[in-house]
Amino acid sequence: MFTYLNPEVRQRLIQQGKLTRIDHMGKEISESTLLADENISIRLLGPIPLPLSINNKKYHAKWYAAVRSTEISKVEGLARDLLKQGGQNLFATLATPMAVNSVLVFGNPRESSNPMVRVHSNCLTGDVFGSQRCECGPQLDLAIERLGREDSGGLLVYMAGHEGRGIGLWAKAATYLLQDGGENTYEANESLGLPADSRDFSDAASLILRFIGNRPFRLMTNNPKKVGDLAKYGLSNITMEKHVIGVNDTNLSYLNAKKKWGHHLEDRDLSSQSVSHTHLSTDKTDDTDDMI
Repeated sequence: MFTYLNPEVRQRLIQQGKLTRIDHMGKEISESTLLADENISIRLLGPIPLPLSINNKKYHAKWYAAVRSTEISKVEGLARDLLKQGGQNLFATLATPMAVNSVLVFGNPRESSNPMVRVHSNCLTGDVFGSQRCECGPQLDLAIERLGREDSGGLLVYMAGHEGRGIGLWAKAATYLLQDGGENTYEANESLGLPADSRDFSDAASLILRFIGNRPFRLMTNNPKKVGDLAKYGLSNITMEKHVIGVNDTNLSYLNAKKKWGHHLEDRDLSSQSVSHTHLSTDKTDDTDDMI
């Protein structure tokens, strides 16, 4: 959720360097800079100290909230109108659903010659509720653990607008019903007249450029399309690191559908030995030409 910031507080945060603006290349730009397309401008709020606890282990990260400038402008315009009207429903109206992404910075990844990165698409059912229909929650937890163990740290980019591979929570709920009727996860999206994968990784690329620059990094993913999508925005020196965990009896068909769709998952990753157990492989490839 994105909510309104009082203009005085907003200005104070800008003066403190806690509210900044970056372009699509991750470079900081001033508030007065005019861009031909404001949609490629991102506001960053942070750093905010964020102590974490995953599986009873403690980690420390710096949290940044990120939102496109065009979305802020829409909310601020609505706020000006509502402030004139007053009323107790002001906050509820301003708490408009927005794609507010997050960045967790562990340690000093800029000091690493090959930092580790996870671009994680949000999944309410998996990340929050612990759903067994996917492996998203365990993947998120493992990413934080791996980043926390890195000597020079790393980066977690949490994409809030990616629910259901970009179709949103309401449509995702409908796809679950279709899956229960026999369709796989990609077929269900298409049955609703939606793309199998409609996620936009342009903001993720901008945030990676901001926090580690345009240099080699290791990406925790099994999905070569994600590597290809990031490469379209100039991040071509990426090494894939397999990120398999959370395999169980309930999500085996879902993971097999991913495998058929192109994810780098092997039979041993989804074998009966992997069910209900953590499996972490360090298989790597940086051959991005075959991944798009």
